[in-house]
Amino acid sequence: MGIESQMIDNATDLEKTARSLERENAVAVDLEADSMYHYQEKVCLIQMATGKISVVIDPLSIRDLSPLKPLFSNRDIQKVFHGADYDVRSLYRDFGIHINHLFDTELACRFLGIRETGLQAVLKNLLNVDIDKKYQKKDWSKRPLPAEMIRYASKDVIYLLPLARMLTHRLEIKGRLTWVLEECEDLSRVRSELPNKAPLFNRFKGAGRLKGRSLAVLEALLQFRKRIAEEKDRPLFKIIGNDPLMRIATARPLTLRRLKRINALSERQMSMYGKDLIQAVADALKIPENKLPVYPSNTSAVLPNGVSARVKTLKAWRASKARTLEIDPGMLCNNALITAVAIQNPRDTESLEKVKEMKRWQQQVFGREIITVLKKMS
Repeated sequence: MGIESQMIDNATDLEKTARSLERENAVAVDLEADSMYHYQEKVCLIQMATGKISVVIDPLSIRDLSPLKPLFSNRDIQKVFHGADYDVRSLYRDFGIHINHLFDTELACRFLGIRETGLQAVLKNLLNVDIDKKYQKKDWSKRPLPAEMIRYASKDVIYLLPLARMLTHRLEIKGRLTWVLEECEDLSRVRSELPNKAPLFNRFKGAGRLKGRSLAVLEALLQFRKRIAEEKDRPLFKIIGNDPLMRIATARPLTLRRLKRINALSERQMSMYGKDLIQAVADALKIPENKLPVYPSNTSAVLPNGVSARVKTLKAWRASKARTLEIDPGMLCNNALITAVAIQNPRDTESLEKVKEMKRWQQQVFGREIITVLKKMS
């Protein structure tokens, strides 16, 4: 597609661009961020395109992006993303941007039963377009950006509107467009979690295998890594990786010699952090027994026999229906919804509407079938 992209790096051009985009029926959107290079990630570029124009907006040069807010909140203008979850969270987190009338082409692909839903594969398979992802992991916070990186950033987004039109047509044929639109409506409201005081090990893969003392050591190591990452403005994994931290937490070394024998750190990391890590381990080992942390239990409540039987039956129904529709079973209804339905055991569609986990499209399309399946178990 021969649309020239324009770099927007000042407030005047941004206001002109926003007014121009507000005259469109649909706008494609993509973002580039710097999560691989900084502790606190941020949006570094916003790419937007219509059938006529393509722009690359530099939010590091333009601090006030409020001229874009009316566009994103306008319900008459469709905003097309591919894999919108991260973008929606980032736009709200960094700029307070709310999105209405979102359409996610990645989500649309999943509801069509398309297995490879990455943008590169989708564009190749559906539009016969090859895109190069060689700059995907570059540092987008650097300025000035090379011209080739700007061209790369602008390229993907220009294909999203034709892709959305194709997918919308296919969804209409299959009668699934309303499903996707409701899911996109919910997706437009996702937000990043606010920082809390919960232990860092709660989000650390494998922490659940550790007992109190080793868990305390792991938490001390995680807190140390976090502090260093904040000071250096580097991603956590570029300070010390997760695997080395787990090995240290398990071995609990109290000397540099012992730490070196674990072979968890590079020579550079040993030199920079070795003594502090040893101290963190030692401090954690001094924590009184009654103050040791406990990993939160994720043991599900034991369901009564009747509920368990309904869950099993509903899952069997879901698997059969998914095969017929050629779609992933989890797209029809997730396990949390199945459990909620099994517990409440609705006997009619009116009762089914009270299951708050259920979407409107799920009630309308599958409600009667679900009631029938449950009644047959009585």
